[in-house]
Amino acid sequence: MNTTQVNAELEEKMVNDEFQSLVDAYLATKHRKKVDIITKAFNFAKHAHKGVRRLSGEPYIMHPLAVAKIVCCEIGLGSTSICSALLHDVVEDTEYTVEDIENMFGPKIAQIVDGLTKISGGIFGDHASAQAENFKKLLLTMSDDIRVILIKIADRLHNMRTLGSQAVNKQYKIAGETLYLYAPLANRLGLNTIKTELEDLSFKFEHPEEYQAISQKLEATKDERDTVFDKFVAPIRAELDSLGIYYEIKQRVKSPYSIWHKMQTKHIPFEEIYDILAVRVIFEPEEIDTELNDCFNIYVKLSKIYTSHPDRTRDWVSHPKANGYQALHVTLMSKQGEWIEVQIRSRRMDDIAEKGFAAHWKYKDGEKTENASEIELDKWLATIKEILDDPQPDAMDFLDTIKLNLFASEIFVFTPKGELRTMPAGSTTLDFAFSIHTFVGSHCIGAKVNHKLVPINHKLNSGDQVEILTSKSVRPTREWLNIATTAKATTKILSILRKEEREARKTGEALLEEFFQKNDIVKDTLAIDKLCGIHNMAKADLLYVAIAEGKVVLGRGDIDALKEKTEVNGWKKLFSFGKKTKKQDKKKGKETVGPDFDKKKLLSLTEESVQNKYILCDYCKPIPGDTVMGYIDDDRHIVIHKLQCPTAERLKANRGNRVLGAKWEMNRTMLFPVTIYVKGFDKLGLLHKMTQVISHLFGINIRKLEVECDDGIFECTIQMFVHDTKEVDEIINSLREIPDVKEATRI
Repeated sequence: MNTTQVNAELEEKMVNDEFQSLVDAYLATKHRKKVDIITKAFNFAKHAHKGVRRLSGEPYIMHPLAVAKIVCCEIGLGSTSICSALLHDVVEDTEYTVEDIENMFGPKIAQIVDGLTKISGGIFGDHASAQAENFKKLLLTMSDDIRVILIKIADRLHNMRTLGSQAVNKQYKIAGETLYLYAPLANRLGLNTIKTELEDLSFKFEHPEEYQAISQKLEATKDERDTVFDKFVAPIRAELDSLGIYYEIKQRVKSPYSIWHKMQTKHIPFEEIYDILAVRVIFEPEEIDTELNDCFNIYVKLSKIYTSHPDRTRDWVSHPKANGYQALHVTLMSKQGEWIEVQIRSRRMDDIAEKGFAAHWKYKDGEKTENASEIELDKWLATIKEILDDPQPDAMDFLDTIKLNLFASEIFVFTPKGELRTMPAGSTTLDFAFSIHTFVGSHCIGAKVNHKLVPINHKLNSGDQVEILTSKSVRPTREWLNIATTAKATTKILSILRKEEREARKTGEALLEEFFQKNDIVKDTLAIDKLCGIHNMAKADLLYVAIAEGKVVLGRGDIDALKEKTEVNGWKKLFSFGKKTKKQDKKKGKETVGPDFDKKKLLSLTEESVQNKYILCDYCKPIPGDTVMGYIDDDRHIVIHKLQCPTAERLKANRGNRVLGAKWEMNRTMLFPVTIYVKGFDKLGLLHKMTQVISHLFGINIRKLEVECDDGIFECTIQMFVHDTKEVDEIINSLREIPDVKEATRI
């Protein structure tokens, strides 16, 4: 037997073993045992993908098998979803059609596979408009059958687990869109474990050094955490034993991504993250009806041992989150003087928290159930449908509008009749008005919150009772977009404004037509452009609206200007053609890329290329040592961004096909601007000590220094030029060693 045959047999065994592992996992669930149809789907997919390999070199069928296993074991779905996962790439990658799938496996599996095919290849294309259309398809399909998006998330999870075989620019694109949309989408559907893994994997590929550093620190502090955990839970176990319930107590350690994100947002080092450890108490209630009482009984027992923090108790048992999450969170002071969060939940609540209640939803094999969480999911899907019914022309705005709802945590507010409504945190009275009805929102003049009169921009808090006040004379304005925070309100306001602006444009265009005819002026593009220049309007549509609203009144000056000969000097004066903007100056002399440019190749950032080829982002100001990426902008120039730059985060997700991998190869001859923020106690000579460190110890020239002192607290921002991040870190560490400096960080 030759080597090829041996390898083929080994591969065949590997594939069959993986399938058997899937079957065994499925048989261990509570679902009806439909092994025959799963076997049929596996054999069909195996035949369809025969001879095809992934970039990693393994047979392609290993990917659908892995996705099916995630769907079964990590999300908890049944045979219909497992079959759909096995078949999810068949229609896209082979000659088989949706009709073939329907003939062999029935309409339900065919519908799900069709939904997955429509949103295949990632949600994002080269152009934002195409990408937005695909994302709309995803959301529309999701609202028809939630299993489509659950399988898509499982597909993304496996792609992230095997991302190492992709080129660096592809890694940035896929990790970027995962962090931008898939992780919050998984969170919104209650898939907490998957959400955490998606975040960590994205973090690992985007910032490998930081990921490694945090992972090593977590490992190094494990024994210390274990000791704190054991001491903390010992008296808890004794108290819970007296209740006579079955329970288990677990550690919950904050994920590397969550730690890094907190370090970035709070500008603090790893050592100052105090909530790395949390404790989970998971119990088995005697009956489903006693769950709520059992949670509070356990809380009472815990509060006899430890003092609870009055402002850090969260009751998500009585009022579950919109994604189905239920638990009672309390923060207790340990005997060692540390605040430790304890999460109290039943086994059912824990399953839903980790796998998502969507798995227990309407499509679960067996009886259909309906509870408050499922009703909330229905409401969320209905909101998405409303947004999709009124699509915005700008794709970026569309995605950001959806993300408003994906990321939001919830508050609970009441109508005047006592009806409970869930709203995103940060919602205003205007958002609440639009949540009731578009008519109520569009005529909202204010509200009574807890019987007190408040304006439309008043931010609501949990427990508020809200009565909306309306007036027929009130109409939405552009300023309302700065007040609205929810996707629904923003979408509806934009829709109303667009409709009114369309009518105003028609009126303004008719008035301009009349003006041209009356004064015997030829209406053409040049004439309209000239009027736009005279009245400082960026485009004709804005001019039409301004004319309709009376903001632009056409008169003798316009007639004279339009009847003048359009000489070159006149046009230059009107439109300042010769004037270069700052942005244009920055691009002057920089190279542009052609259609044959190799996007897979890593950009080499040398002194020569940084000065002559590439543009450094003005917002994030990357310097050597920062993890960076390149982006091909609309003018075909390459812009270098820090990977965690807010602009870069949007570009990775929305225009990932323009993203490039990049690495620094500098010789420390160039200087780059950087700003450091310092905070401490205002003591005599402190500023002198700081400048001594920067100027004398490191020989660095301070470009700008701003100081503010208030009630004995000193705050300072220092702008300087440095060679790289290593130099910045050395300066920051030296500043932190000054006795009265309590915080030093790069901003």
